[in-house]
Amino acid sequence: MILHVLIAMVAGWLQRHQQHVITYLQEENRVLKAQLGGRRLRLTDTERRRLAALAHPLGRQRLTALATLVVCGRSIHTDSGMVS
Repeated sequence: MILHVLIAMVAGWLQRHQQHVITYLQEENRVLKAQLGGRRLRLTDTERRRLAALAHPLGRQRLTALATLVVCGRSIHTDSGMVS
């Protein structure tokens, strides 16, 4: 029983820690976006693929709520193939 309580406490601490990290990174992205002004963020095909791979498990609805620097839902055709 004591082990269950200890595991629950550690899990709660980890969840709070992760949420603080996420909140910080979201705010950092907002600051960087504000510094860009109206200019577009230029990403390479490799950067787009990496972001798309990380975004895929989140789903479109969740990503739309989280994304502050990139626009989701656009497929971009390049010479090397399609990038989502």
